[in-house]
Amino acid sequence: MTGAQSEHDALKSESLTEEEALELATALKQKLSNGELPNSDLESINKMVAGLGDNRGELRLTFAKSLGSVGEEAIPILCEALKSSSNVTIRRASAKTLNIIGNKKALPNLIEAFETDEDPVVQGSSAGAMATIGEAAIEPLLKILTEPKCTAFQIGLINLALGFIGSKSPKALHSATSSKNPEIRIAALSALAEQAQKHENNEVRLLILNALKDPNSEVRAEAATIVGKSMDQEEAANQLHELLEDKNDQVRKNTALSLMKMESVISINTIDQAINSESDEQVKGVMIVARDQLKSRRDTI
Repeated sequence: MTGAQSEHDALKSESLTEEEALELATALKQKLSNGELPNSDLESINKMVAGLGDNRGELRLTFAKSLGSVGEEAIPILCEALKSSSNVTIRRASAKTLNIIGNKKALPNLIEAFETDEDPVVQGSSAGAMATIGEAAIEPLLKILTEPKCTAFQIGLINLALGFIGSKSPKALHSATSSKNPEIRIAALSALAEQAQKHENNEVRLLILNALKDPNSEVRAEAATIVGKSMDQEEAANQLHELLEDKNDQVRKNTALSLMKMESVISINTIDQAINSESDEQVKGVMIVARDQLKSRRDTI
């Protein structure tokens, strides 16, 4: 019998009554309060994992914290539970506990759960655990992003995870901004958006500005939006002015909105010229709003 099989069998056979779960949780809580580590033998770990299925949230939290204290030794059982348990509460809590542990050994199972588990909470908690793991999760997350079966919900979770990783290790995402895949470039730029708002992070800000010239219109549109949120008129208005004549409607629209957001009063005449040559009525409407808002701003200065 393999180690994985024995863990699976142990998990299947382990269950706790409400009284047993309460008794175990009380003992574990006392150990945690005393600064003691819970027992880390296979039987003890399986009992704690079984406790993750308890319907009392306070008890589940005690079991999760205890397993988190056990750390790496609990990963195989938690991963098996995440993969195979028929109890969705256990799967959810297993992913959340793996988040507490934050060890990249769990990454393959977290990826599998994120892609295959139909429960949105399991997906979300798995994405959260991958975000906690950090740089090692970037490549698989970006890979999932480009798969046809990736849902809009999963894309949102991936962007959140990448944003969290980017806030801790922005340089880990720099190479992704030059990926051959435009979806990956967009995801990387979005993940770095918060860092672009920090004026001392010049490298990230330069990456965002360079993306305004990206050959893909969706990348340019995303970059224009980020610039509007993170930079001022002195730094970026001239680069945005060029995009007011972009061939893509969405790029021109995002650019006008960004100039308005950054309160670029020096752009009023340029936007006026763009309005006169704009053929798309919807884009023209956005440009007019942007120009009028900037005029109002100028008059109050």
